[in-house]
Amino acid sequence: MTPDPLNFGPDFRWGVSTSAYQIEGAVTEGGRGPSTWDTFCASPGAVLNGDTGEVACDHYHRYAEDVGLMRDLGVDVYRFSFSWPRIQPSGIGPGNADGLDFYDRLIDSPLTAGIQPAPTLFHWDTPQALEDAGGWASRDITGRFADYAALLAERFADRVPLWMTINEPVVLTLLGYAVGGHAPGKRLGFEALPVAHHQLLAHGRAVQALRAGGASNIGIASNHAPTWSASDSPEDVAAAGFYDNLVNWLFADPVLLGRYPEGLGEAMPGPVAEDLEVISTPIDWFGLNHYAPVRVGAPTGNPDTAATDGIPMPDGLPFEPRVLEGYPRTDFGWPVVPEAFGEILQTFKTRYGDRLPPIYITENGCAINDEPVDGVVTDQRRIDYLGAYLRVLKESIDNGIDVRGYFQWSLLDNFEWAAGYSQRFGLVHVDFKTQARTPKASYHWYRNLIAKSRE
Repeated sequence: MTPDPLNFGPDFRWGVSTSAYQIEGAVTEGGRGPSTWDTFCASPGAVLNGDTGEVACDHYHRYAEDVGLMRDLGVDVYRFSFSWPRIQPSGIGPGNADGLDFYDRLIDSPLTAGIQPAPTLFHWDTPQALEDAGGWASRDITGRFADYAALLAERFADRVPLWMTINEPVVLTLLGYAVGGHAPGKRLGFEALPVAHHQLLAHGRAVQALRAGGASNIGIASNHAPTWSASDSPEDVAAAGFYDNLVNWLFADPVLLGRYPEGLGEAMPGPVAEDLEVISTPIDWFGLNHYAPVRVGAPTGNPDTAATDGIPMPDGLPFEPRVLEGYPRTDFGWPVVPEAFGEILQTFKTRYGDRLPPIYITENGCAINDEPVDGVVTDQRRIDYLGAYLRVLKESIDNGIDVRGYFQWSLLDNFEWAAGYSQRFGLVHVDFKTQARTPKASYHWYRNLIAKSRE
């Protein structure tokens, strides 16, 4: 009998992922303070259609319904994020009682349903008061983040079996501070590199604070994908190599090897050697978010070949993302390249060897914008996408890569950052006018996949 290429076995952990600002809403309720994303959304033209996270999926009030959807889906783990300004409205001081009580409920509800909560401490919603004091460009925020982590451990360590410190530090660094496409909307160019260092240092200090508070099983959720050179020319190869270091290894080497890629450590502030000892505090697992590879070449100045997703890029960059031709695309325009998933996993195994802890796939999914027809959402393209990527994941595991679980992005259609509500990543369709939830065909497919893995 031919083995089922999608049977991962009974010990593999299945989950779904969300983040606070993308689904919670209730931005002025329960003592929550303003975040950089509240401020960014209020800036004219910053977010498509002027959308905001003010209501989002109303998960703050409807979490019990959403936990019921997860229970029926059969997932083992629910990855969500704490809203820092809901816990500490100004980013400092004692915890906000209403905010802590909300997360008590959000942790206890999945546990009662047989689902393990797996929170991320920070998914880009910085308290605005901390941004006003310098934000992630200031070293001071690393101490504030460690205090925040200690507060969370004290309250929740007895019930949380899986922790993540920071989600995708590359995105906040590049889109938030370097080019301004995300909150807080800064355009610092390469002067944003200290933001990367401070997030990594905050990660290391948070790992230490969590452990001191009794938490265990701690990782990070970091975005990674292959960088493909536009050609074999020395110029394109060099440009792709620089980009690869900047978006991949700048955010993994310090955590896993205790050093920066060549040429980047010199740009970092503070006592870098001492900081790297903190940044490389051992973690229990590494969370890998993956969506699509990037094709990069030397700058040409030709807007017809550049791929910037509509985000103005600073002048003088030594690389240029290029359009990746020849692949189907999601409705967000991202190329669908399952083999790139296997490539980045193999690269991690080769690059880090025995230093690589077990991996969780903490995000993977696609924007497919099908709407209900007679109450049914037939999102076959999402099913095809997930099936193809999971087959590659299973092959990678069979080839000796230690991957312990997979979190699909996302449970719900949600606020997709600067794209507003234009892109639907969810297994569950959300009508943002009525908040009605409709499980899609992909939801039922994923449920059957999980059930079969346990037979």
